[in-house]
Amino acid sequence: MMNIQKMMQQAQQVQNKLAEMQEKFKDIEVTGESGGGAVTVTMSCAGTITALEISPSLFDAEEKDMTEDLIMAAVNNASEVKDARIEEETKKIMTDMGMPADAAGKLPF
Repeated sequence: MMNIQKMMQQAQQVQNKLAEMQEKFKDIEVTGESGGGAVTVTMSCAGTITALEISPSLFDAEEKDMTEDLIMAAVNNASEVKDARIEEETKKIMTDMGMPADAAGKLPF
């Protein structure tokens, strides 16, 4: 049976690591693209879009719908990359703390 004090210390360590991880995610940037690179979105792993690049070839009034679709696709792609990076970083931290990597899936973010 585990010592209650030891369990409380581990819980505090986990809480501290989670806070560190959330701060770290603000500084990690990922990039998503669509249209073969015609639209590129860079976002932080906290979900903030930090850059948007659009190829000049898309600035045609007749291509408005396609341009909008490409922007949405690039944002969605960047979001998927962000989620994968968060999962990777979370598993690494859990493993470093001696916890099962799959415990990361039970975290609230």
